[in-house]
Amino acid sequence: MDSLHFTMNQHVKGKHLSFEERVVIQTRLKDGCSIRAIARELSCSPSTISYEVKRGTVSLYHGKQQRYKAEHGQSVYQINRRHCGRKSDFLKKADFISYV
Repeated sequence: MDSLHFTMNQHVKGKHLSFEERVVIQTRLKDGCSIRAIARELSCSPSTISYEVKRGTVSLYHGKQQRYKAEHGQSVYQINRRHCGRKSDFLKKADFISYV
């Protein structure tokens, strides 16, 4: 690992992967690196890399080949992020509020 690989900010444990880190995952997988080697480079857990590869894998050539794409992983992450968090129960209580 030369200094070229460390020009980006180091991953903070407990934080989500950035798009730049997803691009690093894509290029390292294309180069043939293992999941553990990628995790060491990004300073995160190998299971994080494994989950990200599962999330961002797309089928190419009518399903004959599987490849990880950083753009697809980022879009799936953003869709899942939109659905997380506390759900508002205001609509459930609308009848009670109108009654009061």
